Amino acid sequence: MARTVWYPGHMAKGLKQLRALSEKIDIVIEIRDARAPEVTASAFSSGIAKFKPLWVILSKKDLADDKATKDWLSHYKKKGINAWAFNLRRPSFGGFLRALSKLRPSYRELRLVVVGVPNVGKSLFLNQLVGKKASPVGGVPGITRGVSWYKGKGFMVADSPGIVDPKAGAAVHRCLAWLAGSRSDVIGGYHNIALDFLAYLEERNLLKVALASWDIEITEGEPEKVLESIGKRLGCLAPGGSVDMERAGKLLLDSFSAGKLGKITLELPEQPFCSPEEGK
Repeated sequence: MARTVWYPGHMAKGLKQLRALSEKIDIVIEIRDARAPEVTASAFSSGIAKFKPLWVILSKKDLADDKATKDWLSHYKKKGINAWAFNLRRPSFGGFLRALSKLRPSYRELRLVVVGVPNVGKSLFLNQLVGKKASPVGGVPGITRGVSWYKGKGFMVADSPGIVDPKAGAAVHRCLAWLAGSRSDVIGGYHNIALDFLAYLEERNLLKVALASWDIEITEGEPEKVLESIGKRLGCLAPGGSVDMERAGKLLLDSFSAGKLGKITLELPEQPFCSPEEGK
């Protein structure tokens, strides 16, 4: 039977390590993808935030719809959560660092822990925050496999592995795969995950926006034909001229996760994520 979730053993180990750290930290910094802030919420933060301050960083704001990001920041502010949005490749941390400095104890450095699901930008955030390349950065889920401390100006920060919620449903894991936060090849294959992605875009009236730059004629209600058109447009042809749908699916998902389909936000505060099947 095909797997519907991706939860490698190092994630369970990392979650155990993070729970052990909880008494030693002052603030939880949770990195979320601005394109899907609730889907990319960490399994760890909700528990520890009950007795530690939780600050939310919406990463990849340059890949998300600008208005939607502003709406999410307002939404979290109303809930009493400190939230910030950054393009982590060109961050401006001035206000964020000043806010952190106000919470520093007089007798020691402030202690932070950075958490998040795979590939939301945790390591890049940490590198920018401490001012040097302190941990590996890459687009492969699971690249940071342990919990380590790093020293910044006036604070200590603990990095962590990307941890998905093992109790989350299959639809959430598929959405994470669209964002490169889960393994499409493990939980159904690129072909099937891409079809699900296209169906979701159509459900949210985002399909034409996403495919505008590729000049593809869209046949509504037929994700298979749309993916076939994408495969032809991108040259994903198998021997005999048929479309390699697995390759086409991978290129589509890779293009979206890298922001090559334009600024697209998958969920809004008033319209959270719901798969096409769940919405019926």
